[in-house]
Parts: sequence; structure tokens; C-alpha cells
Amino acid sequence: MPPQATPAQLRKIIGVANYQFGMHTGNALFTPATRIACSRKTGRIRHIYRGRKLLATLRPTDGLLALTVHAANLLIGALKIIPSNVVVCTEVSEFIKTGGDVFAKHIVHAPISLRPCDEVIVTDENGGLLGIGSAVLSGNDMMHFRRGVAIRIRRGTAESNSNSEMNRSPVAPAPSKINS
Repeated sequence: MPPQATPAQLRKIIGVANYQFGMHTGNALFTPATRIACSRKTGRIRHIYRGRKLLATLRPTDGLLALTVHAANLLIGALKIIPSNVVVCTEVSEFIKTGGDVFAKHIVHAPISLRPCDEVIVTDENGGLLGIGSAVLSGNDMMHFRRGVAIRIRRGTAESNSNSEMNRSPVAPAPSKINS
């Protein structure tokens, strides 16, 4: 189990979350009980946990957070408005939940402030979480384009549920002896 975050580390990750996702998101995600795993070689923050659940990874290439489905659920529950939330039509929900990319023609609402490569939380029209991913198009383009991939889904909600089951190794039955 990683150690608890120091006050300086907590300030840093809260600041990054507020910059990346908007005000108050850092406080909604990270508490004083947050645990942080650092790189052995560089000592930099790598993984951020709440309890035993991974919330986010701090990407070394750009210094921004890559959220997990658990963190997206926390944000949806804690905040009324999520700046990086893209709403898609309900008819493609199952496809996106299994990790399928979001096409521009299925987008109902996207924030104009979204830029390509931004972290995105994808929900259906009823507000149910479908997945998390990375924007391919800007928010404005998502609303106007009718063709092409708008969001590359990194993890769908059905994927995150099935992965915990897939990691368990099934018990194989004992081979039976056949006497001939």
C-alpha cells in the first residue's frame, strides 16, 4: 500500500486537477487520506489512490491526470457541472461501455472549451457514466462534424467491471483418469 500523500503532494495534485478539469474538482477527488505511489527512479508522483482504488495516474509526458472510471464516478457524484463532460445519445451507450470510440454524429453536447487530447468523461443523456477517454476533436468540432471519431475511449464502464473478473483465474477441473 502506498504511503499517505504529504501536504505538498496533495497541493500539487489538487492544483493539477483544478487546472485540468475546473475549480473544485481537485477537492472533490483528493482528500487528506489520499495515497500516492512515486517512481522509484525519479521520485515523481505516478499513481494516486483513495483507499485501495486507483483514482488517477499523473502522466509524465505532460504532467496532467489520466482518470479512472472510479474517479469519474466520484466527480459525477460530487459536482453539478463537470467541464470535461461530453453527452452522447443513449442508443450507443452499450457500444461505448464496452470500450468503443465515440463518433461525432452521436454527440448531443460537448463543451466548447474542449481541446484535442483533453481528458473527457463520457455520459449518456440520462447522466449515466459510459467511459473515460481522450478528445480527438475540439468541443466545437464535435458539435458540428457528422463523421469521424470524436473521442477515443480509454476505458468503458463495462470494461472496468469485467477486468476484475478477468483477472481471476478460473479453477480448472481435475483431469479424470480414463482406464482403457
